[in-house]
Amino acid sequence: MGLAEDFEAAAALAASGSNDGLKKISQDQQLLLYGWFKQVPLLLTLSLAPCPTPAAQQSDCQLPPGKAKWEAWNKNKGAAISRMSKDEAMQKYVNAVNEWKS
Repeated sequence: MGLAEDFEAAAALAASGSNDGLKKISQDQQLLLYGWFKQVPLLLTLSLAPCPTPAAQQSDCQLPPGKAKWEAWNKNKGAAISRMSKDEAMQKYVNAVNEWKS
């Protein structure tokens, strides 16, 4: 499989909630996955709603905890996006899911 297919499979596994290993990861690890996932704009509709609102408007976020998810996503955009390509974000996501799954 190519990177895009690996990413889609990893995202589907993470979103399914059926993997025992992924059920046990910490909130910080979940936020890392979320931040990398949001770096891949073509695949935003897979399972997670974007949360691109300013931090002051976190009540607008569809997924709790909104502020933490917004910060995880926001950490990877702006200045960091010039250092992290879409492919790099996909690879980090795939590697993490493969490491943390059971």
